[in-house]
Amino acid sequence: MGVAAHPKDQRKRNEKHMERIDTDVVIVGAGASGLTAATKLKAAGKSVVVLEARDRVGGRLWTGDVDGAMLEIGGQWVSPDQDALIETIAELGLETYTRYREGKNVYIAEDGERRLFEGEIFPVPAKTEGEIVGLIEKLDELVAEIDPEAPWAHPRAKELDEISFAEWLGTQTDDEEAKLNIGMFIAGAMLTKPTHAFSALQALLMAASAGSFSNLVDADFILDARVVGGLQQVPLGLAAKLGDAVRLNQPVRKLRWAGLAADGSRNPGGVVAVTDTLEVHAQEVILAVPPILYSRISYEPPLPRRQHQLHQHLSMGFVIKVHAVYETPFWRAAGLSGTAFSPYELSHEAYDNTNHGDTRGTLVGFVSDEEADGVFTLSAEERKAKILESLSHYYGPEALNPVVYYESDWGSEEWTRGAYAASFDMGGLARYGADLRNAVGPIHFACSDMAGKGYQHVDGAIRMGRLVAGQILAG
Repeated sequence: MGVAAHPKDQRKRNEKHMERIDTDVVIVGAGASGLTAATKLKAAGKSVVVLEARDRVGGRLWTGDVDGAMLEIGGQWVSPDQDALIETIAELGLETYTRYREGKNVYIAEDGERRLFEGEIFPVPAKTEGEIVGLIEKLDELVAEIDPEAPWAHPRAKELDEISFAEWLGTQTDDEEAKLNIGMFIAGAMLTKPTHAFSALQALLMAASAGSFSNLVDADFILDARVVGGLQQVPLGLAAKLGDAVRLNQPVRKLRWAGLAADGSRNPGGVVAVTDTLEVHAQEVILAVPPILYSRISYEPPLPRRQHQLHQHLSMGFVIKVHAVYETPFWRAAGLSGTAFSPYELSHEAYDNTNHGDTRGTLVGFVSDEEADGVFTLSAEERKAKILESLSHYYGPEALNPVVYYESDWGSEEWTRGAYAASFDMGGLARYGADLRNAVGPIHFACSDMAGKGYQHVDGAIRMGRLVAGQILAG
């Protein structure tokens, strides 16, 4: 009877039979950030290899076919201020089209009353409207003081990071409906965490990343346009420029590097990225994945203490993106834009998401944070019924019977684990934010989760890819 090999010995033997690739830079993650960095580096004459754990490129961008319907399972919107994304779309020869928004919007009040309105301010009592407008003005003033690239540099950063956004709103108004509606734009709609779970500083960064809080509450601005054929065409187009330098189904298990000297400076030597079948030897590595996935990789030697602590204070939010496709966009005939909001509804917001040139109509709704937790205690059929019932409160009984129904559940995705992006816990942004992007020796970090302008969006991912590539090229 033979003696079983020790697992560590077996791994060493396996590594001896791996394919070896030598390159200048290895990029972990074939999302918009990693692919942007790779194309910029390649254009400058560097050799690159991109290792992607999934069987597709795109990361949190994923345009899928579900029962014959093209659905934007992941990110999809293009805003007028997203210069980096707009430039990339133009470079790739892609076209955009404006989201349908003709007609009246819908708001559901606390008592269930359905109210139609136009413009940005919800049809609420005059006192509540005054409080909402006042809160927007106060937030715009504060946001104007925040540098989205360095919110921790604000003189009151620590103070603002030690009070939850819910508490901060409570110091500004006692109008519950005003607090719920303002909170909804940052919490349910963006960070996808309850307002008590993140700080006022984190909320201000979210608004500053879009230019102002007013931009964030303006659906016609923040959710302006879409790419014909789907936004995943951006990473697909970037990957096409890289050819066989992109390797799919290659989760990185280990990074071997030379460590840091006693004074914190970089030791000579590069890095080796190890997957189940590849060893990629490079001078630099870019981790272009969400920060919560950094711990999925073993580091030899370990990352410094600061990074171990920092990365534990970031977590993903959680939202279900609900797609409902109908034979026709029936709401348009009723004079509705498809835009709908309510802090009292299971689906706190919904929009006309009909594809360019499609005769069918598509609605997209969102169920966030604790509400999403709740519906996942139900069976799939019960969950579908509850979500469609919520949509029917906005659009009428016809919303109950889509021909295609699909839920984007990024919380169950092994290589994402939440949506839309990671944010800091209370106090974490002021305490750790300044170190978030700092390279550790040959190890660089780039993703939308750590962007300033364009934070949480594809635009931010592209900006971070450009930034890190530029740093590597500058030496």
